[in-house]
Amino acid sequence: MLRAVIDTNILIKARRSRSGASNALLRAVNEGAFRMLVSVPLFLEYEAVLTRPEHLMASGLTERQALGFLDYLAGLVEPVRLHYLWRPQLSDVADEMVLETAINGRADWIVTFNTRHFGAAVRFGIETIWPDEAMRRLR
Repeated sequence: MLRAVIDTNILIKARRSRSGASNALLRAVNEGAFRMLVSVPLFLEYEAVLTRPEHLMASGLTERQALGFLDYLAGLVEPVRLHYLWRPQLSDVADEMVLETAINGRADWIVTFNTRHFGAAVRFGIETIWPDEAMRRLR
């Protein structure tokens, strides 16, 4: 089965709009269309970013609802243990945990809006794609 890491920016977009490819990608996770890989540091980033006041306001969610969503998501994802830290590989240090999760989880894809930030992923056989491309391929 296809294995993918979803960058935090995709989760934010998915929570802000139910009609886009980012939200469709999360529905695909719920339907078991692919395995979403998440490490502890990445999941903690999901929580920290999704519960920021500006993202709560834009999504129309309360903090409790956002945490409920994350609790549900935690039951769907495949946890990835980070056995080896590959840093530094990327120009943006904040993206390193996404790449580390993908490498350690043997991901096929990193789904992100920041594909240009993940040029090093190709050295590990990992493709970086936008959510609309991910959805096209999943169909």
